[in-house]
Amino acid sequence: MDKGQQLLKVMAIVGLGGLGKTTLANEVCREVGGKFDCKAFVSVSQKPKMVGLFNSLLLQLGLRPYSHACQVQDPINDLRGHLQDKRYFILVDDLWDTKAWDTIKCAFPQNNKYSRVMITTRNENLARSCCGNHEGIHNMRPLNEQDSKKLFFDRIFGSEYACPPELKKASVEVLKKCDGLPLAIITMASMLACQPTRLEGQWEYIQNSLATKFAINSNYEDMMHILDLSYKNLPRHLKACFLYLGSYPEDHEISRVDLVRRWVAEGFVSNCARQDIWDVAESYFNELVNRSMIRPTYDRYNILILGCRVHDMLFELIARRCKEDNFLSLVNGPQAVVEAQDKVIRRLNVVGLQGIEKDKVTITTGVNLAQIRSFTILGGSNWIPPLLEFKIVRVLSLDLISFGGHEMAMDLTVINQLSQLRYLKVEGDGANITLPWHIRGLRLLETLDLSRKFNHSFSVEIVDVPRLSHLVMPRGTRLPDWISKVKSLRTLRSFSLPIDSLEGIIGLGELTALKELNLNFPTGRAGLSKAAWMTALSASLDKLRNLKELGVHPCDFLKPIALCADALSSLSPPFHNLERLELQHGFTFSRVPRWIGHLHNLRDLWLGAKQVLREDVAIIGTRLTSLIRLSLRIPGVLSERITVQGSTGYPALKWFRFDCDWMSLLEFEAGAMPALQELELTLDADEWDKAAPSGLQHLRSLEKITTWETFNASKRRSLKATTDDEDGKNAEDALIRSVFHKAADTIATRPALIFKQPLITRPVEEEDYSSEED
Repeated sequence: MDKGQQLLKVMAIVGLGGLGKTTLANEVCREVGGKFDCKAFVSVSQKPKMVGLFNSLLLQLGLRPYSHACQVQDPINDLRGHLQDKRYFILVDDLWDTKAWDTIKCAFPQNNKYSRVMITTRNENLARSCCGNHEGIHNMRPLNEQDSKKLFFDRIFGSEYACPPELKKASVEVLKKCDGLPLAIITMASMLACQPTRLEGQWEYIQNSLATKFAINSNYEDMMHILDLSYKNLPRHLKACFLYLGSYPEDHEISRVDLVRRWVAEGFVSNCARQDIWDVAESYFNELVNRSMIRPTYDRYNILILGCRVHDMLFELIARRCKEDNFLSLVNGPQAVVEAQDKVIRRLNVVGLQGIEKDKVTITTGVNLAQIRSFTILGGSNWIPPLLEFKIVRVLSLDLISFGGHEMAMDLTVINQLSQLRYLKVEGDGANITLPWHIRGLRLLETLDLSRKFNHSFSVEIVDVPRLSHLVMPRGTRLPDWISKVKSLRTLRSFSLPIDSLEGIIGLGELTALKELNLNFPTGRAGLSKAAWMTALSASLDKLRNLKELGVHPCDFLKPIALCADALSSLSPPFHNLERLELQHGFTFSRVPRWIGHLHNLRDLWLGAKQVLREDVAIIGTRLTSLIRLSLRIPGVLSERITVQGSTGYPALKWFRFDCDWMSLLEFEAGAMPALQELELTLDADEWDKAAPSGLQHLRSLEKITTWETFNASKRRSLKATTDDEDGKNAEDALIRSVFHKAADTIATRPALIFKQPLITRPVEEEDYSSEED
């Protein structure tokens, strides 16, 4: 896999649906991915949207995605340019035909770097076409009897020996029907494991129901019947939640956060006197995972669940059920529009109408929009029906887009009249969207998500919306003075803290239900002193005891201003529930606050301090044992050597970023950071001490070292002049590469080395917001 031919090599995993091709491919990616400069995963589906597919790759590789309206060659060119000088591993999952492959492969350059592309497919002829020979093809076979039993019994009882004797016969018969297919085995096992009681008669009933169908059906229908049986055995509250997954495109990675918010808005989640409704919704998601009805998707370290995917065969089951039960109607072209006209539609999804002219969209002539509870536009559209015809709509999710270079105008000022609305998400790519000046009287609204930028000046006032729980705005939206009135908020994201008023900042302290708070600090200068501004912010944060996530970021990462965060050092007691703390890029303490060591649930920490001592590093490592990611920024000169000892903890740390020019003063002793996979080092090519950290050979799990060249924002004006000196720049780059290649040679794991050009700007030290601009 990581040896052999130097040219780009394509490999394939081939097998029936449900054999575990994706699982095997992901395991290969996990096992060898660290040997490559970059890796990415993309799922294709039967009718792929190529721009969306390439955008997924761009995002995973840290590049900017394109609009839906772009030419497919645009993202291909960006991908080729990015991958040209890198050793890359790309997993292309669920490939169906050569036409899709002929487009996808254009993004993968032949670069003589031992790069690898792996595909999964059900079609062996397609695999041969992609690979060019039989050498790179792995044909999967069903599990043998022994492995089938292990997978089945381990899922239900922990081992075969723990299976009660009275259930053994029924178990063996059920296993026979699964025919060695892992998807069937794990689905049946999960269904049986979730039965409230384990009675012999109950299991025999399931066995008999399988036997009746299997006598007459094909293998494909056998599998579909197993999956359908699992669906029928879902509790009533989970059936609607499961079918609702059909609201998303096939092979789409579904955001857990978005999904549970929509479940609540639809009314699928029951109120519980002892439990918060949002926590109940999360438990529904977890239950579907436990029943193997959805496949969780994780962060890059396979620890945090970000969302889920649905196996393509389960997605087929959902599509069947949605159509049979009239649960969800899909409109993806003129023919589907015609078919929808005679139905009573409850949930309407519009997909791929961007190629259809408005006067050819006739849905409103035959469909009673007054009965629709949920309306979704997916993948961009230049059409939307009259919103006032939605009399009982609860969910509106609109992905709007401009095509052909023409700006699309969309008037959403009527939303105040949609009295049943609970969830509103609007995304716009080049669209001119008009919102009402006041969102007033939507007493049932729970989620307002306007996170994607579009052409609108956000000065919306939210009045009389007592149930609003999640408010997400585009980056840079000014934090309003009225924010204290929305006391039901649990999520508040992307607002910019004002530099000329304290009222909104003080008002944050009234939002005691907040679980997630992400703010931007401004880069302009006016009005308030930093001291007053930080004191007000500190006083408000001190009241928010339920926070799980807190992030403070600059509005503009290319023009950050340094802020002294010492006013926050006095916070007491700390946020005991906090799992993520990101005080990024310019938000700097004089010393590491003492309360940091009390955040025992913290998994993610981004921190800047002018002085970091050896004892600070030890406290963070020994007390924050759940920490997965740590970013430590130290402007200026280190006062002493920072030694990470083997006894200083960090048992779970996977990613460590060190932003400091005094690299030689960072030392790792034997046993330090035993789980660390990725080390990122940020340095100024002019200012650093021309040395790598010492003791890198002790990082026994290290897979990748990335160096970021940066520059001080105060040097931006002279940046052009310095980059004109190509000889000097090339010499700096060569020195950086030489130093870190030499250091990497001492590491047994042979980590990949990545060198990034200046994309990060260090903050400017300013005296005050009120100072005159130069």
